[in-house]
Amino acid sequence: MTNALPLYRRALGDSWRSLIGWSLGVVGAIFLYVPLFPSIGGSPDVQKLLESMPPELIKALGYDSLSSGAGYVHSTFYGLIGFVLVVIAATTWSTAAIAGDEETGSLELTLAHGVTRVQIVLERAAAIVTRLLWLTVLSVLLVLALNDSAGLAIEPGNLLGEGAAFLGLAMVSAGFGLAVGAITGRRTYASAAAAGVAVAGYALNAVGNQSSDLEWLHALSPYAWAYGTLPLANGADWAGLALLYGVSAALIAVAALALSRRDVTG
Repeated sequence: MTNALPLYRRALGDSWRSLIGWSLGVVGAIFLYVPLFPSIGGSPDVQKLLESMPPELIKALGYDSLSSGAGYVHSTFYGLIGFVLVVIAATTWSTAAIAGDEETGSLELTLAHGVTRVQIVLERAAAIVTRLLWLTVLSVLLVLALNDSAGLAIEPGNLLGEGAAFLGLAMVSAGFGLAVGAITGRRTYASAAAAGVAVAGYALNAVGNQSSDLEWLHALSPYAWAYGTLPLANGADWAGLALLYGVSAALIAVAALALSRRDVTG
């Protein structure tokens, strides 16, 4: 049993310092924004400021629901700062897992120890998911702890739904990083794919919010799959979660297949 999942355990052991750093980022972002809700949510000055801004910009940023606790936490953390943090973390970890090791020559050394290529992908993907899950759980616990003192009035069940969407969205970026890294062996390409899908998803969602004629763009946006029904206010969107986790699983499978068929010794 001590030799079970060696690559998974090694990946977690090698990344504990970075995980602490990302955890501190999540803690800092939540404590920077969430406790301010009582002075911002119902503030007449903030409402006047929002009214002075173009409606298109308000919709694009998701600031049309700042007056509620759920809308405020989503707009400031889960849909913006937290989203940026977790996507950068997912991009960093996923591109290092395959492409980064291949560029440094570490991947060949790992393969020389009698592990399979599929095992490398699956165990390292599991390690990435574990770290992303920790960041998600940390954010949910902190928001829950501040729920009463900040007057958020968020339903705990809805917070779990938001957390599941947050994790799924990060996993899509990580999946692209793993898949493109396994296909190309180049960290630059993997990083561009992992970060690019997040940026594209956010942009498609923002444009789709502008009018009913553009709403079809939401179907192409992982960001909209995660947050289109405002799970923090309305509960989990099971169809959106199925898309996020289904695409993530498919991308991990693509990564495993690609690495198993490609020459990494050249």
